[in-house]
Amino acid sequence: MNKTSPAPLHNEQQALLAAMGHLLKPFAQLCLAKGVPIQAIEELVRHAYVDAAKHACEGGNPDRLTSRISTMTGLTRREVARIQQTDTPELPATRSAANDLLTYWTTHADYLDKARKPIAVPRQGPAPSFEALAANVTKDVHARSLLAEMIRLNLVTHRASIDTVELLEDVFVPNDNWPQMIGFLGANVGDHLEAAVTNVLGDGHQHFEQALLADELSTESIAQAKTLISAQWRSLITTLGPQLQALMDDDKAANRVQDQAVRIGLYSFAKAMPSPDISSDFSQ
Repeated sequence: MNKTSPAPLHNEQQALLAAMGHLLKPFAQLCLAKGVPIQAIEELVRHAYVDAAKHACEGGNPDRLTSRISTMTGLTRREVARIQQTDTPELPATRSAANDLLTYWTTHADYLDKARKPIAVPRQGPAPSFEALAANVTKDVHARSLLAEMIRLNLVTHRASIDTVELLEDVFVPNDNWPQMIGFLGANVGDHLEAAVTNVLGDGHQHFEQALLADELSTESIAQAKTLISAQWRSLITTLGPQLQALMDDDKAANRVQDQAVRIGLYSFAKAMPSPDISSDFSQ
């Protein structure tokens, strides 16, 4: 008995799979580096397909849900039922008191100099001080404990002779906390990808999602570009941060329902330009 050949993909599906191949390469590299077998990824893909199909079927006949998901995904009814009864791993938390304090310190005018650089602050006392910073971001962790944690993370230094605290890093990268670092990857890249997908499936205006590409640069120029990009990020976070905080304060004062969140990111990636296809220069 001959097996039925799968239906050929149309142009949109072929283009989508080509894009997916590009997206999956860095994820495959990361998983291989950490010894994650392909079977674990296949299971996550099945869960993602079932979750997406279930969301698409909202409002339909619940008695037909499993059959509809099976039809949409190509999975058997038994497999769909199994997946619906299995939990998927939760994304590691990215929020922390140290991270929130860092954000507050680098975005609020009282803690910035004229060049919008974070200032050194007294350890104790009224704002601006480290004690006041800690009180603004958490009521659960004492300022002394938070200071010790930020010193451990090499984010601040305490100058005991004058009892001031100085910020060493204005970008929080938890290099010694793998789960939190990978949580940032999932949250940041996930939201970026979801924004792009929503735009592609909609009219392209649901979310702001743009990129700038510059090529034909030297390695020396790339080094200079990194400095320029860091300056742009500092300008963005110190300008936009207080404005977003003002919006939050206005919402609270007006008793509006505060159930929305926005993530704003800036990234850069530099690599060698692809080799030109010489044959294409002569094609007709």
